[in-house]
Amino acid sequence: MLDEMERHLMQNDADVVSAHGDRALSYRNLIYGAVLLLAGIGGLVVGVVIGNVGGIVVGVVAFAAMLGGLMLAFTPVRTAARGATPRAKAKEPSPSFMDRMNDRWDRRHDDH
Repeated sequence: MLDEMERHLMQNDADVVSAHGDRALSYRNLIYGAVLLLAGIGGLVVGVVIGNVGGIVVGVVAFAAMLGGLMLAFTPVRTAARGATPRAKAKEPSPSFMDRMNDRWDRRHDDH
């Protein structure tokens, strides 16, 4: 039922469609971001071990690497930019749950 409601919103509500768009997370970016995040954590540990001014510099660079890894991992990419071909429409989707309920409501009042 929730899936039908989501499909109905995606088809009919312009705000939802424009907010969702054709963007998706890239697995490649998720992997690279996770590796960069782990490298940043390792850099923070090294910065703490080094100490003094050099450790502070290593820590700041490591923190920037962690932040960049998170941004890379969760930044959506356009699906069309990756060379995806548009899907062929298989058939007309069936009416949603709400459409069927509205039709039943209308028929009920037309009969009385």
